[in-house]
Amino acid sequence: MKEYLIVDGYNIIGAWPELAKLKDVELEEARDRLIGMLADYQAYSGMKVYLVFDAYKVPGLGGKYVESKLEIVYTREKETADELIERLSLSLIGRRRHVYVATSDMAEQSVIFGQGAYRLTARELLVKVKQSRRDVEERIQNKDVFKKNSIDGALPDDIKQIFEKWRRGGQD
Repeated sequence: MKEYLIVDGYNIIGAWPELAKLKDVELEEARDRLIGMLADYQAYSGMKVYLVFDAYKVPGLGGKYVESKLEIVYTREKETADELIERLSLSLIGRRRHVYVATSDMAEQSVIFGQGAYRLTARELLVKVKQSRRDVEERIQNKDVFKKNSIDGALPDDIKQIFEKWRRGGQD
């Protein structure tokens, strides 16, 4: 089952306390911080993440680029983030696919839910992102990452001793 997450960028920035404070000082830094957090979450969760930013009042064709394997999409002129999110979610919904949309906009949640997508509030997404960060930190502290991929962690002690003797040029 493929999973997709579409994130309403400015809605999330305004809803997450750390980013809301930052946006008042430097909006670009808040965007960059959100991109980093979602890139990490995408790597952890395995979901394909689309981050949508509203460029409604900015002239131009909009844009789409990839940063840290995260797809970042800016709306076209006279297009709202909600319209792009609805169009994108509709294009992704299909058999053997789950599409989640992260926004705290109640009207938008109703529309995407009606299309068949799942909704995540900004708070729910923040909890998932923080939990994924804790899980990664815990695995690193416990060194599970290294044990899982190491033959050393799977060998009994007597076999390790034999290999160590061979490595040092000993007999047996």
